[in-house]
Amino acid sequence: MNFRGPFRVRADQKPYPKILHPNDAIVRVTRSCICGSDLHLYHGLVPDTRVGQTFGHEFIGVVEEVGSSVEKLKVGDNVMVPFNIACGKCAFCKQELYGNCHESNPMATAVGGIFGYSHTAGGYDGGQAEYVRVPYADVGPTVIPADMDPDDAVLLTDVVPTGYQAAEMAGIQKGDTVVIFGAGPIGIMAAKCCWLFGAGRVIVIDQLEYRLEFVKNYANAEVYNFNEIGDPVLFLKKATDWMGADACIDAVGCEAAGNAMQTITGRKTLLQAGSATALHWAINSVKKGGIVSIVGVYGPTDNLVPIGNVVNKGITIRANQASVKRLLPRLIEHVQAGRINPKAIITHRIPLEEVAEGYHMFSAKRDNIIKPVLIPPSART
Repeated sequence: MNFRGPFRVRADQKPYPKILHPNDAIVRVTRSCICGSDLHLYHGLVPDTRVGQTFGHEFIGVVEEVGSSVEKLKVGDNVMVPFNIACGKCAFCKQELYGNCHESNPMATAVGGIFGYSHTAGGYDGGQAEYVRVPYADVGPTVIPADMDPDDAVLLTDVVPTGYQAAEMAGIQKGDTVVIFGAGPIGIMAAKCCWLFGAGRVIVIDQLEYRLEFVKNYANAEVYNFNEIGDPVLFLKKATDWMGADACIDAVGCEAAGNAMQTITGRKTLLQAGSATALHWAINSVKKGGIVSIVGVYGPTDNLVPIGNVVNKGITIRANQASVKRLLPRLIEHVQAGRINPKAIITHRIPLEEVAEGYHMFSAKRDNIIKPVLIPPSART
């Protein structure tokens, strides 16, 4: 996959990746996904997304080569590769904040390295390819259990951990009402995971009926189309006895619809780092003393956010990139026990050579698409 500019990607021949450091591995990709946050790159909303980059931060594959210092992986291992690129040794990795590694991303002091996610996240090529170089190979890659479906495994590299951490950060207490803004793959998985933390009521807000129907069935959620309920904040206050939700999750990020001013300033003219509509709704819908959990992606610059309401309501805001490596052991257990069925959200399997059509379909929300997976040629033989 080769990025050629906003709304332009194509399948292309690129050089075979090389071992550049003794701790590197080369992985032959067997599954990769197109993520909703890849669409932010595709739509030109993330700074320093350079022509020629290969996207893709959700992938699994087979280890083809290892550097001379790699000890935990061997050629032939089937591995899932977390989207975080983490050194495992810095002060933040030692706190299991693998999404904030201090060594993997020289371009920023906030986020760590991320596969295939612009030079603001380190400039690493990603996994929407046949082969990918994986740095710090003894840290992130995890051998896939022999009995695990590869379609489940690929979703453990981002979607399941991010949805799970969204629910975890929401601080859910038994019986709580949780509102999730966004019924994309992350919002769907967050809704599913809220029940694992003891939620008593899970509400999902979106504007696409097919996605709302999907999350209703997959996660047993209460769903509402924001185009049909008037002011979502007022609606949610009424629905919670005028108290507000115990926790709100922003699973949308910078491309949220629903407010003309936010859309114009955040998506059309780029005067702020994306439309913060969902974040406004979350802050204004949560109860006093409640928690807002943010996993939707925003740019590294400023956003118009009602911080006064945060202060006056005593809201706790928790946000981060999911710490995949920290969460994998318990999530593998959840999948093996049947409590989470990740592969059920996959709706489209697309040959890697047709990546341009895959992006167009996902961006345009055609054919009731929820989650597309790209299959390289070697994985189809």
